[in-house]
Amino acid sequence: MASTPGIRVPGTADPAELLVRTIVGQQISVAAARTHLGRLAAAAGEPVATGVPGLERLFPTAGAIAATLADQDSANPARPLRLPARQVDTVARVARLIADGELTLDVGDDTHELAARLAALPGLGPWTATYVAMRVTGTPDAWIPGDVALLAGARAADVVPADLPRPAAFRQLAAASDAWAPWRSYAAAHLWRAALEGVPAHPEPPRKDTP
Repeated sequence: MASTPGIRVPGTADPAELLVRTIVGQQISVAAARTHLGRLAAAAGEPVATGVPGLERLFPTAGAIAATLADQDSANPARPLRLPARQVDTVARVARLIADGELTLDVGDDTHELAARLAALPGLGPWTATYVAMRVTGTPDAWIPGDVALLAGARAADVVPADLPRPAAFRQLAAASDAWAPWRSYAAAHLWRAALEGVPAHPEPPRKDTP
């Protein structure tokens, strides 16, 4: 942490957009998710003049996403979201719930309650629910279960042995994270950086009075 001071927990300007992006990005690369989301924006997003090449549309509203996916033909090779049907259904269902006011995501929500509401929805698991809740509420103390990037960062930082099998490594990392409370979100941000850059982050238990 001393080598990279100032890292903060990522938030979100649009919780609905974050949730859609997170569902679309499940189990695919960042580049692939960007491609799918670009098609969705082209199909359902409102045009906007920015003067920036390539920045031509707003991200679609929840209502626009729900309407677009309701009309999507799964056999059409040019459909906006070319993902497994179950994943597309999850995006469409969540978008409809948000558009109808049946699902709300707000910075003032209790993190654990929001994560529980999200995890109760079909197609959303603990990883998605916790990650979205952490970013929506900005909590300093959330830990995302089963996050492979966190594990990669922990291996790079020598928190977990590089040769330890994944199930045992996840258990060891979860146990280590207890020492980082109540700043586990910050620890996660440092481990994500370590995974991205492939360099040791040397995380230590954060002080209890400051991140």
